[in-house]
Amino acid sequence: MNRTLDSWYSQSLKKEMEIAVYGHYGSALLLIPTAAADYLEYERFLVIDVIQPYIDAGKIKVFSINSINSESWLNNDMDPKHKAIRHNDFNHYIRHEVVPYIRSRTSQETPIYTCGASLGALHAANLYFKFPYHIDGCIAMSGVYDLTNYTKGFWDEDVYFNSPIHYLENLNDDHFLPRLRQAKHIHILTGSGDYEDPSASRTLSALLNHKGIPHELDVWGPDMKHDWPTWRAMLPHYLGSRF
Repeated sequence: MNRTLDSWYSQSLKKEMEIAVYGHYGSALLLIPTAAADYLEYERFLVIDVIQPYIDAGKIKVFSINSINSESWLNNDMDPKHKAIRHNDFNHYIRHEVVPYIRSRTSQETPIYTCGASLGALHAANLYFKFPYHIDGCIAMSGVYDLTNYTKGFWDEDVYFNSPIHYLENLNDDHFLPRLRQAKHIHILTGSGDYEDPSASRTLSALLNHKGIPHELDVWGPDMKHDWPTWRAMLPHYLGSRF
């Protein structure tokens, strides 16, 4: 398996941002860390190992990035308004830096799918719903899609527009909604074991159904906890059976 480590100074985030790339060709899978972790988290927790057959076969090319959650919603010493602004900086970084980077190392036609677990699932879903003309789908594992779970009571327009449960409810435009209704790969996955919240996935699924947005909800059993063994089981299963 080809493995490349790269980085650049992000104009969006005003800091150096690393990225790990695995594979030579295939659909692009953009991995977003779980919480305050880094671009090698999925490698450390052996997710790259379990999906390596799909990388080696050319089904996917993986791009794994850093989070900045410790500079936004997970930073308890930061003003909430600045947390929201920093969150939008991250969105800008993905749209205007990471997506072009992926395109330069694949092609303009290569589909890009976001993927994450836990807080990374919220980011994966949010990025797809916000940028459906630049990202082609998402695999969201064990997520909660109401951003107010992380804002400690703070609410403003930036929170609203990054909280899928809120902004999707009111989405009725002629630009984004028709595009989302053409989706082929929205996969909302959750376990039912310790520390999982399957009701959050069911709530998002019900909202997507209400909006006529095709997707797949898959609730795994009570033996599947909010932990890496669950995600190491889910992701290769979906790459092998859905893509």
